[in-house]
Amino acid sequence: MLLRDILKGDDPQVLAVLDILTDVNADILALQGIDYDLNLRALTALVAALNERGIVYPFFYTGTPNAGLMTTLDLDGDGRLGGAGDAQGYGRFYGQGSMAVLSRYPVDQARVRDYSTLLWQDVRDALLPETAAGPFPSQAALDVQRLSSKGHWALPVKHPVFGEITVMTFHASPPVFDGPEDRNGKRNHDEVMFWRHYLNGAFDRAPPKGFVLLGDANLDPAKGDGRSEAIRALLDDPRLQDPLPEIPTVSWAQVGNLRVDYVLPSADWRITGAAVHPPTPIASRHQLVWVDLTR
Repeated sequence: MLLRDILKGDDPQVLAVLDILTDVNADILALQGIDYDLNLRALTALVAALNERGIVYPFFYTGTPNAGLMTTLDLDGDGRLGGAGDAQGYGRFYGQGSMAVLSRYPVDQARVRDYSTLLWQDVRDALLPETAAGPFPSQAALDVQRLSSKGHWALPVKHPVFGEITVMTFHASPPVFDGPEDRNGKRNHDEVMFWRHYLNGAFDRAPPKGFVLLGDANLDPAKGDGRSEAIRALLDDPRLQDPLPEIPTVSWAQVGNLRVDYVLPSADWRITGAAVHPPTPIASRHQLVWVDLTR
């Protein structure tokens, strides 16, 4: 259906997204919430639609997502099998609402680090859900449950002036829609905290200077139902800069304005501009965040 809506050329949401991306005209763009398909036809069609507007992205990357990747177990503890919550990441079909990175500069595909298969219980200091009866919903579920609801990627991008830039992106699970075991809240916390572990070299060589962490953390530093200490720890990390403190990126009727989307450059960049794009509800409840960087 996404491919259909892009190709027909008059879908209001698609046109609104294209208008935003044309207006911002970013060199490197992390898309959140774009459906994945095996042959990347929807993503290719979106890139072609941008190309028709003069916004050219010769390079892009998307990995196989956890969204909608069905398991044979009851992962969400509702007592049923085969539901959207029983996939590795919530999804009514495989690839629903996944991620992609578009770039004007080459992505070193052979050196991309995709941590999407990392098991949640293998993360240091993981806040695994449990009740008085034990692991929630079961130890068997936790033995297969991956950390990433969509993915955690680190992409080497070859910039002609600045050399290699490591683009780190993710889309964390909303920390709501669960019970007292706080499964989604704990998972969201650990998806965000993954990047502290990554910068500490826990999963691979820590990225060299010149990296950028960007994505949808689904977590505000002070408000909302999530475990805000995770995003505060990232924002306070001296290896990162926060160009837009306290600027909200989404407005939800239930809780009001929250900051849940981030672009956090490494400390060695010089920030020359940053903003949150004005709201365009027909495109998304989330607002695009952009940052201009130099050395």
